[in-house]
Amino acid sequence: MNTKKIVCFGEVLWDVLPTFKIAGGAPMNVSIRLQSLGIETKMISKIGNDALGNELLAIIKDKNVTTELIQQDATLATGEVLVHLNENGSATYDIVYPSAWDKIELTAANLQAVQEADALVYGSLACRDDVSRHTLLKLLKVAKYKIFDVNIRPPFYSITFLKEMMELADFVKLNDDELLEVAQALGSTSSKIEANILFLAELTNTHSICVTKGKDGAVLFTDKQFYSHKGFSVQVADTIGAGDSFLAGFLSKFLYQTDFLHAVEYGCAVGALVASHNGANPVITDAAIQALLQ
Repeated sequence: MNTKKIVCFGEVLWDVLPTFKIAGGAPMNVSIRLQSLGIETKMISKIGNDALGNELLAIIKDKNVTTELIQQDATLATGEVLVHLNENGSATYDIVYPSAWDKIELTAANLQAVQEADALVYGSLACRDDVSRHTLLKLLKVAKYKIFDVNIRPPFYSITFLKEMMELADFVKLNDDELLEVAQALGSTSSKIEANILFLAELTNTHSICVTKGKDGAVLFTDKQFYSHKGFSVQVADTIGAGDSFLAGFLSKFLYQTDFLHAVEYGCAVGALVASHNGANPVITDAAIQALLQ
């Protein structure tokens, strides 16, 4: 089985919590988890010429993700997100703008990397600034398989733009709240997950859509069929990055076009294990994944 190659595009940043900070950003979390699961992964982003940027670079390198496509901005600072947790451990975010990752430039090297990769993973947050958005749109033109990870972060999105990004994608991943918000804003009158998936698939001509449901698992629509898993019961430490790790776990199976139901189950297991630890990128062993799957 040939090792798949994936490029992740978008924000690398620090999630700054009340008492500590964690390296984060959805595309970075996905890239780190993919690499740990045996997918060769490169990250396209931008950091500041500062201590926080150097620290991020060291962390990403330490996780064996290729960092040669991470640019450095001479004037803008490395991204920060101020995270506020409620009593249930659910997070709200204050995303500092502008940050270095808002100004990712198009280069011959990142074009080539995307052309050579099996898939490009991108999100909506990295499109809040014209510079990074225009770079992404150029990269999408050369990508073999386009995976859109919808990350709705108010106020940095519009429904019209999300629809355009879905229309460009081969695969779309949302959580259940995002699905409901986007589908209803685009004219769906249903509150049911399956109905809204079908509505978006038809409206945006998207072949594959996957929706995560937190502790209740996930549902995949692909090849005109639904596959779902009810999730795994774990003691939750926090939910930061659990959806990103679900996506990475899922893609590590789905991209090989094997058993689609197993891909959903595997993604749920990886996401649940991450939720049972603090932070977005804890070390999760294959043995732990297999034990949960049993």
